[in-house]
Amino acid sequence: MDFFFYPSSVAVFGSFKKGAIAYEILRNIVEGGFGGKIIPVNPKGGTVEVAGRTFEIRGRLDEPVDSAIIAIPAKFVPTLIDEIGPLIKGAVVISAGFSEVGNEELERELVEKARRHGVRIIGPNCAGIFGVHGRFFGSFEVRVRPGGLALISQSGAFGGAALAMGNDEGIGFSAFVSYGNASDLNESDFLEYFADDENTRAIALYIEGVKDGRRFLKALRYASARKPVIILKAGKSASGAKAAASHTGSLAGSYEIYRAAFKQAGAIEVEEMEELFDAAKAFEMHTRAGKRVAVITNSGGPGVLATDKLERLGLEIAELGDETVDELRSFLPSQCSVRNPIDLIADADYERYRKTIEVVCRDQNVDSLLVICVPPIFLPSEEIAKAVIEADCDKPIVVNFMAGELVSGGVKLLENHGIKNFPTPERAARALHWLSLR
Repeated sequence: MDFFFYPSSVAVFGSFKKGAIAYEILRNIVEGGFGGKIIPVNPKGGTVEVAGRTFEIRGRLDEPVDSAIIAIPAKFVPTLIDEIGPLIKGAVVISAGFSEVGNEELERELVEKARRHGVRIIGPNCAGIFGVHGRFFGSFEVRVRPGGLALISQSGAFGGAALAMGNDEGIGFSAFVSYGNASDLNESDFLEYFADDENTRAIALYIEGVKDGRRFLKALRYASARKPVIILKAGKSASGAKAAASHTGSLAGSYEIYRAAFKQAGAIEVEEMEELFDAAKAFEMHTRAGKRVAVITNSGGPGVLATDKLERLGLEIAELGDETVDELRSFLPSQCSVRNPIDLIADADYERYRKTIEVVCRDQNVDSLLVICVPPIFLPSEEIAKAVIEADCDKPIVVNFMAGELVSGGVKLLENHGIKNFPTPERAARALHWLSLR
């Protein structure tokens, strides 16, 4: 499916009036820096100006391209696919008005025409795709920074919101696909594809339901064996399942069956969007972590909250070795607690944090570290961030700098060095929990 996510040429079909979906997709492709050939197509012809470039709008597609993005009325889509089938490898059908509104026959016709020409279909009723490392933004959703997360979403609106949230959370993406009604390509195809994509480090999947459970389980096993797969399942309740069925025409089915399938395949299920991104952030930094955690904090309360959450999640508060305790006592003020959680007290500076991280990291009873910073107003958070960055430690470190504007400088410095911040102790603890599941 490289012709979708790493295309060298693309045709966009629809109206190119400002504000129209095809225009917005064309604008996203151009502004996103796509280096391949771009062909806008509309029977009326004319020209369209986008981001300082002027394109001739062709009346019809008259040369081969890797993929087509189609945003025209649903009733015309099958005929168009029949016409351009010999010239394209894949089509992203943005248009709605198919099986999700009971128009199964039109969707069947679309798929039949595509198969006749060997064309693969994403959609219909979808929000498009991104191939971020190919600088291809074939969607009307907000563009994102390059990174390692591939986002697969059955819902276009959820996908768009998730991309925007990902930007706010500092997440980097390798790809995005909204697959809508899954008339041809579905979640299983994308799981298998991204499992082998060299730019993807983790896969996030939002699903409401699947049509072929056996195929899905096989694809999920395949992907989970290679990369972390984070799943957010909607339609768990009876009412939610009914809403999911009316949304994309898929069978939501019994949630208990899905939950068992996720566990059997080795996927990581999360409960809400916030958790989806926290898991994604964790796996962007680390591949896995053991269960024995050391908590380092300059504030007792957050340290206790982290400890409670870690234990509730089945992780262990590491028992520090005697040598570690003695070494910590040799340089920490007497008011500091040197048993896990390690409380460096409020005035902890760069040196105190860095040395403590390094000493604790060497302890064979410790698999990972959770470092908490609630800086007093007289101590810049950047100083503690620098200590985390420069500490000599080869074990997974998860950080919780809190709160808000007080730590914004430190959080930015951490992010510039590839370290993601978790804004509460509980969220940081959950990140270590997900890492321990791999």
